[in-house]
Amino acid sequence: MIILWVLMVLTVLGVIFGIRAVINRIPTIDDVTSALAPEPFENIGPTVVRSIRSLANLTTVEYVEYTIVEKGTQSGILNWATGDSLTLLAVARIGAGVDLSTLEADSFDVNQDTGVVTIFLPEAEIQYIAVDNDATQVLDRSTGLFTKGDPRLETDARQVAEGVLLDQALATGIIDDAADNAIEVLTNFLLGLGYTDVRVQPET
Repeated sequence: MIILWVLMVLTVLGVIFGIRAVINRIPTIDDVTSALAPEPFENIGPTVVRSIRSLANLTTVEYVEYTIVEKGTQSGILNWATGDSLTLLAVARIGAGVDLSTLEADSFDVNQDTGVVTIFLPEAEIQYIAVDNDATQVLDRSTGLFTKGDPRLETDARQVAEGVLLDQALATGIIDDAADNAIEVLTNFLLGLGYTDVRVQPET
């Protein structure tokens, strides 16, 4: 009889503890509220980084410039016989911008209280220089009586023109223009995403 009572007591205790365990697993109102509460925004997410990086080489300015190059050989009094020269009008397009593919999450800094986002932007650089073949032309070609002319002379003149036009673009300020335009593009892009203020700091 005693054993039966002991078994009954143990059974009742087991049921009580089982019910209590089930009740403890039921989420409370605080648990539900905590689970549904939005998490605070801590940083610019990878989606934004990928969106900006997808712009890759962001060309923000293009200069179209021209120059006249005279190149050849002089043979003095025998120039009429062995001389070789040409005059080339060279036109080229020179593009500059920023390589955004190098941006990472730590290239951005977000102030949660003010909504200000700061971008550490790579330095602007020359991205391409391309001679406009349609506009470039040989204005004059002069060869001596006993020479056929150097077939590489025009190619050499084009290379000289590229260097001259690149130096001219750099002196005119193409890098500064590219950096300013990149700042404007990215500022408008991030303001469109809802940030209150955008500050761009070019790296040096």
